[in-house]
Amino acid sequence: MDQPDTAGDPTGDPVGTEGCSAGPDPLLFLQALQTLWSTRELRQQLREEARRGFAALVDPRTMLLDVLESSGGWRRKGRSLEAWLTWELAHWLPAQPLSGRAQGSSGLKQLQARAVRVLAESPPGLVEPLISIFQLQDADQGPLLTHVHWLHQEGKFKEAALLGLKLRLQPLLDVEKMSAPLLLQDEMALAERYVAGFPDLQRRLLALLDSWCQPSFDIRVVARQLPQVTPLRPERLSPGVLSRQVLRLLERQGLDPVVTLLICISLVISDAWTISALCPHAVAQQRLAALRHLCHEHFVEGSWSQENWTEHVQALVGRDDRLQDELLRWLASADNQAVAARCALDLSLPEAQLPASVAAELHRLKLQGRAAEARSESRRDDYYQLPIASGDVHFLASWEDLARHEEALLQPGQVLAVDLEWRPSFGTGGRPQASIMQLAVKGRVFLLDLPVLSRPVGGQVSQAFSRLVSQMLSDPSITKLGYGMSGDLRSLGASCPALAHVEKRLQGGLDLLRVHRQMRVADKPALGRGKARGLRGLSLLVQQVLGKPLDKAQQLSNWDRRPLSEGQLVYAAADAYCLLEVYQALCREPARFCLSEDLARSLRPASSERSEAWEPPSLREASASAWLGRPSELSPPSRPGRGPGARGLPSQAAWQEPVAEKQDAAPEIPVRAFRAVCDSMLHGLARSLRCLGADVLTLGTGEDHRRAAEVARQEGRIVLTSGLPYHKLRAQVGAGRCLAVDCSLKARQQAKAVLKHFNVRVTPADIFSRCQACNCDQYLKVSKEMMKQLVWLGSHREGPSSAGDEASPSADLQEAGSAPEEAPGSCTHDLPCRWLEAADLQSHAPAVLGNGTRLRLAGVPEGVLRRPGPRPFYCCTGCGKVFWEGSHLGRITTHFREVLDGVSRPCPASGPS
Repeated sequence: MDQPDTAGDPTGDPVGTEGCSAGPDPLLFLQALQTLWSTRELRQQLREEARRGFAALVDPRTMLLDVLESSGGWRRKGRSLEAWLTWELAHWLPAQPLSGRAQGSSGLKQLQARAVRVLAESPPGLVEPLISIFQLQDADQGPLLTHVHWLHQEGKFKEAALLGLKLRLQPLLDVEKMSAPLLLQDEMALAERYVAGFPDLQRRLLALLDSWCQPSFDIRVVARQLPQVTPLRPERLSPGVLSRQVLRLLERQGLDPVVTLLICISLVISDAWTISALCPHAVAQQRLAALRHLCHEHFVEGSWSQENWTEHVQALVGRDDRLQDELLRWLASADNQAVAARCALDLSLPEAQLPASVAAELHRLKLQGRAAEARSESRRDDYYQLPIASGDVHFLASWEDLARHEEALLQPGQVLAVDLEWRPSFGTGGRPQASIMQLAVKGRVFLLDLPVLSRPVGGQVSQAFSRLVSQMLSDPSITKLGYGMSGDLRSLGASCPALAHVEKRLQGGLDLLRVHRQMRVADKPALGRGKARGLRGLSLLVQQVLGKPLDKAQQLSNWDRRPLSEGQLVYAAADAYCLLEVYQALCREPARFCLSEDLARSLRPASSERSEAWEPPSLREASASAWLGRPSELSPPSRPGRGPGARGLPSQAAWQEPVAEKQDAAPEIPVRAFRAVCDSMLHGLARSLRCLGADVLTLGTGEDHRRAAEVARQEGRIVLTSGLPYHKLRAQVGAGRCLAVDCSLKARQQAKAVLKHFNVRVTPADIFSRCQACNCDQYLKVSKEMMKQLVWLGSHREGPSSAGDEASPSADLQEAGSAPEEAPGSCTHDLPCRWLEAADLQSHAPAVLGNGTRLRLAGVPEGVLRRPGPRPFYCCTGCGKVFWEGSHLGRITTHFREVLDGVSRPCPASGPS
């Protein structure tokens, strides 16, 4: 039988012919529809005829059951008139009056009994309309439960869970039995939906996950009990991963994420017993992960002060034997025995449990006394000093405090610096909750106690605080300074619900992070960059402009502690006040820093951190390559006609190291031969490089930096890293094989710098030759007709509200909605790959490739399928992501024009999108 050309929803306007009518006889009605169904003409005729027939029948539900029971076409794969009719009736019925339907009567119960038998044979795509039409959620639950159990027994775990969810049968089913196979299949989202709205079931799911977090738990034991589970994803079920899932579920189920995080690191003990009783193993795993993170930061990265590290570790370890053993292992493996001994002394660890070398150093340290603990005056002189007296630093923690200083904070025409501090998260996730808001004006600094001033929500104090901050940030006459201001304002909104949208109301804001980026283009040796190595962010800016960096020793301290220590108060005040002094210095001598004389005209207010369109022509990412390349021992190669020299900016030679440190320019290599590994902080850079065809791996969150060196040695890759690990990694992989990347630059700027540094040649044909998401370079080309079929089959197998592939479109590659038509002569992109054939798909799962990769069809907008022309789609064989031709190629070509060979002008809008 011929089928109409439909896509997506099965009610989507099949075609038909005129001249057919249907009376009240169901047989004649079905014959009339069959004639229309098998003819490819007028699109609207079949739907109109069906709805006239529904209205003419006494009860169209009875007719539908007669049709389904007497035919078998709807049981097979593919489209059928019966399936279309079912969906159409489900759409039509809710708009009709209840009269004429056996609502709540014995007649309805008889229909429900018949419908349950039909449901037992239905494909997943018909479950939703049958439940809606026959109100099966109110039917006799016995037969429905029997069918759910049968699906589960047959290994159709996802179908069983979906049916139980749609029929609201969850309280009558064993949640552990239903959830375990879903978790093994990495269907956590469906498991969450299954228990949503049932607090008792949510607690039982958490308890199940927590039982899997035990160190001795072996997931293979559960897998052996469920041999039908495929594909099995054991790597997603490690105790560390599961413990993070437990905390995420706790947050989603209404527990304050701040309290959750505090409990995990034992910084507070109130109410901790309830969480520990519910999820003891997950909490223990997160505490262990937090301790390992702290020890790595202190012993390997060296990024914590001794005082702050000791405070956090003491609160974390307590009397936990397992954590104490872990701490002793770190002390035994520490390279610096003096640091290990100092830690043992501060933590009051018994000498008998310490390694001999650490115990000996501890004994020597005790004899010397504690005089060496205090930082010397000469040490303090190396850092920026707060130029105001301690009496001019005010701590505001009440309504009276706000009222007393409101006039000073809202003075029109003044310059005001804004900053925030929050507790460190130790890599355990969760949105940071701001603890202190610093506001600095000339001669004074105000430290606002956010936990006190923002709670309770709606109270007198919180209303006064929100009103003050909103008025201050929205007043265009007050110049607000910040460094990374958008991130601070988002964190403020997350901490104070009344200020959730304050970022959008910001007027008169100036983000010095953006000024800092502009400075780097025309930076000169006079800025003392040689002294700034190892510095980053605001500390680096302060060093470059004021001559001394910020002392960041208190940055990772416990900002929820009250009262704050003297060191914390000084740090918080200096962190904000330095912005005022940096701004004044830049305004006094803009030429020294190659800035325009009026910063307000040259830089937009920092109300949004996302747009790149505002940046002045002088901000050329090409110049940043030398800045990025400084820690490496390779000098950026020179390319004729490229770089900032042609635009009147300082030549690239002004950026490079002294001649004695230069080497010959690296030979040019094609981008597809360039192989790199990025640390976990550079995922955006990795995606940008993959977009241009480079082979780039990334470390996972929490993965040790040393893993990058191991991968680089084994696979011949370049290491791209950020921050302190650079020197350790360079020592492991050798000179010229490791590059330190500046994290303050955007990903595309970083990518340009890396390509120029290593003299990598990129051509337009290389763009999109590798998947940005998974780094795979193997695609299959899919015709539009086959894509329509795959999308249709995928939506009908899962049903409109299924928890199938939850592949949201990527903001980098896919465009929502209907894509614009191409202009004549626009650029096109044809990846060299073979066409997808039916043999490439699994027979029992049309949207799954033979290698087990599921195509992520949910990200394909309907508008793209309706575009004119035969333009194909491309699917990644590694992750299943689907791409199509759109405007993104033109944007990428424009963004990377100066590093592309053979491109003299921006390409019109087209390309895989």
